[in-house]
Amino acid sequence: MKKLLAFLMTLALLAGMAVLPASAEENVYTALYSSEVSTLNYLTSSTTWDYTPGANVVDTLIEYNNIGEIIPGLAETWEVSEDQLTWTFHLRQGQKWYDYTGAEVGEVTANDFVAAAKYVLTPEYDSSLEYMFEEANILNAAAYYAGEVTDFAEVGVKAVDDYTLQYIVDKPTPYLLSCMTYGSFMPAYGPQLEELGADFATACEKMYCCGAFILTEFEPQVKHVFVKNVNNWDAENVHIDRIEQIYNAEAATLAPTMALRGEVDYADLSNDIIDDWKANNPDIISRGRAIPDFSYFFCFNFDPQYEAEYGPDNWRIAVNNSNFRHSIMSAFDRTYSMRALEPDDPESILQNTITPATFCAADGVDFSELAPFEGTEENFFNAEKALEYKAKAMEELTAAGCTFPVTILLTYKSGDTDWENESILFKQQLEGVLGTDYINVELYAGPSESFLSATRRAGVYSMMRCNWGADYADPLTWASPFAESIDSETGLHEGNSYNKMDVSLDGDAYPETKDILTAYYATVEEAKNITDDTTARYTKFAEAEAMLINNAMVIPYNIEAASYQVTKLNIFEGQYSPCGVSNLRYKYQTLHEDFISAEEYEAAYQEWLTAMGK
Repeated sequence: MKKLLAFLMTLALLAGMAVLPASAEENVYTALYSSEVSTLNYLTSSTTWDYTPGANVVDTLIEYNNIGEIIPGLAETWEVSEDQLTWTFHLRQGQKWYDYTGAEVGEVTANDFVAAAKYVLTPEYDSSLEYMFEEANILNAAAYYAGEVTDFAEVGVKAVDDYTLQYIVDKPTPYLLSCMTYGSFMPAYGPQLEELGADFATACEKMYCCGAFILTEFEPQVKHVFVKNVNNWDAENVHIDRIEQIYNAEAATLAPTMALRGEVDYADLSNDIIDDWKANNPDIISRGRAIPDFSYFFCFNFDPQYEAEYGPDNWRIAVNNSNFRHSIMSAFDRTYSMRALEPDDPESILQNTITPATFCAADGVDFSELAPFEGTEENFFNAEKALEYKAKAMEELTAAGCTFPVTILLTYKSGDTDWENESILFKQQLEGVLGTDYINVELYAGPSESFLSATRRAGVYSMMRCNWGADYADPLTWASPFAESIDSETGLHEGNSYNKMDVSLDGDAYPETKDILTAYYATVEEAKNITDDTTARYTKFAEAEAMLINNAMVIPYNIEAASYQVTKLNIFEGQYSPCGVSNLRYKYQTLHEDFISAEEYEAAYQEWLTAMGK
């Protein structure tokens, strides 16, 4: 009798679980990966790769469909108050949290969003996402993080009841809804956060799931396994039963061969092998989907912190000279260097603004085409003008004590072949136009691990191709990389982590740069304060961005190239968003028996363009 009772209890337990062993009938998607996530904690990390597990196992209040429209997620409905200061979300009832075995743990409630927000805003957890609450103007969020407000009840994240959540802002925030797909605003099971603290999500056994999938296995540098959450509110739109991501340090090299052998369902095709694939396997090559959620641009570093042999003091004088910066910008043939990233059609990803084209629009006019950008194209490649700027710069810089050639430390990441090749082309092309009597481009390979902290953030570069991903659907997000960064103890600018241009605001050593930046930051503030007129707001942001371009402070470059690949997934079925985690989700995508053919890809692409109204 005891054995029978135990057997029946086991059956009952299994019936309540979402996770079952793999079967031959399952749709199992297999892919390699070569770089391990640094953490599963989606409440602390801001890197795209780290976000991928959380994006697939935790639902957000709202999400995006495959043509970029906001649709309900964990919130069925929402509204904003007449004064635009209180946003109220009404949660779906009956949604559950599950552990890594698929066992039900508890119900998803508004309290889980409050607990997660408190976690992000607690300094001891060292979250890199706390800034989003300030960007979203959440009442008292920044003050709580700074310790100026000690009672979290005073922060504008409220559980009115189990199924009613409110965000209260201190000023109208027209883009707040789009913030809801960022990690800062994702929920976590409150009791678990309270129990584990900093130990939360250090293993799949220490995090709960409420999304389309459940993370059932996480063995670093071995395997990640996601299993469909059959109890999810939208399970009918989850068409993959199991995802297996297998670690291999040589994934970039091995995956294409393994794909041909039928061992994996996806492989990136790098530029160094694409010609061979086009010759031998043209029918199964497809491309990714270009998404305007990342922008690439070349930064001049205004606060160089590198070895004396590269002349950091000499560079500091040169970079604060407008004619010098314009000589570089005018001499830079962007399509020449971009061949390393997009050899077939570099013009297709070229951008003349920092904010990507198609990211947002006002009254039907794309942001990149607003009036303040008229004439900015004249700043780009023109060899004749570059030499005119060179002559003026040499005269001015010589008088300022600068010596020639000026060394340009061009930094890139070790092991990134495309980036290295791009840097080589940059050096060849720029020195070819301006001459080595004027500049000397030194290529510097930064470390493959902790690259950003060791190079860009540390100021170990003169010029670097940088990128920024949108946090929300508003032009303000593209001003964030260049925001002022002030040391709280000294009151002086310590330099933003991108081009550190704001250090030139301190003192009077570089009055020309100081005037440009004073006007720029004032214009950004004006734009931020316009909350009731989208066209006026966007136009003012365009005016600020145009200042950076017209003064050659930043050189716009490209959006993410749509990579060549072989895949059994139709990318155009996936969620499409200008920001947040939606683009990382496997939800909605169907696993095909064979690799998507070039013909199928083109048909799907055209269908998607039509749906997008393009």
